[in-house]
Amino acid sequence: MDALPNGGTPVAEDGGPSIRDMLAVNLRAARAARGLSLSELSRRSGIGKATLSQLEAGTGNPTIETVFSLSRALEVAISDLLDHRPRGGLTVVRGAEVEVLRGEGIDLRPLRRIEAESSVFEVYDQVVRGDAPQRSQGHVGVEHTVVQAGGLRVEVAGRTVDLGPGDYVAFDAREPHSYTALAAPVHSVLLLQYRADERLDGRPHPLTPPPRET
Repeated sequence: MDALPNGGTPVAEDGGPSIRDMLAVNLRAARAARGLSLSELSRRSGIGKATLSQLEAGTGNPTIETVFSLSRALEVAISDLLDHRPRGGLTVVRGAEVEVLRGEGIDLRPLRRIEAESSVFEVYDQVVRGDAPQRSQGHVGVEHTVVQAGGLRVEVAGRTVDLGPGDYVAFDAREPHSYTALAAPVHSVLLLQYRADERLDGRPHPLTPPPRET
């Protein structure tokens, strides 16, 4: 796996727990809540058992691909694996103080988790670097992306759209998808939207209206 960009032991610049530390605690809790062994989680996620053991011990270096695979396998929101900030009150998040979660082609800075009635929203500062496409096999939720600078190509289940500054796209994130920088770096805001009980098994989706009663 790729090391986190700050190298060495990942400690958040604001003095709070690092991505590594948060993932270790939340991953252990999520696996225990579902009664999964390391072997079973390894089978579901495609992540080696030794790697999972390191992540739960807080000694692994998680990447975007790792976190998304765990989110998909455990059927939990990404913020359930990474969140630690208190709710309520005035919240100010300084981008320069947020630890970067790095993937093959994207840098993500988790800014905020918002809970509203039966929905969960995660807000990220997203930079598509341009050195490689960022691919996902799919995960729970709806992805909303607003491009602020650069050119971005988004492919979802074989359909492709090119976006420029000010453009917006939303899609069912359960479908395989990828981001590719056409004019790098691409600066954008990523919003992930979930139902609180959403799963990959076909339960109601945030963009799907409930069936009408007859």
